[in-house]
Amino acid sequence: MKSIYIFVLAFVVGLTLACSTPQERAYKAQEKVHSERLKLVDEYKKCVENAGTDNVKIEACDRYLKAAEALK
Repeated sequence: MKSIYIFVLAFVVGLTLACSTPQERAYKAQEKVHSERLKLVDEYKKCVENAGTDNVKIEACDRYLKAAEALK
């Protein structure tokens, strides 16, 4: 009987440690959003550098900037 209690206790402790809290999941999701936003800003910078002085190409790069702003 004692071994059953130990098994149940170990199972409950394992479940408690394995499950993340909603706050932890929110932090991870926010971290992903920030990471994606930084990637989009980097893509925008590269695109503008490659565009040089061509205004049409620079306007085409604005899609990266708009996508990054949408993730705020």
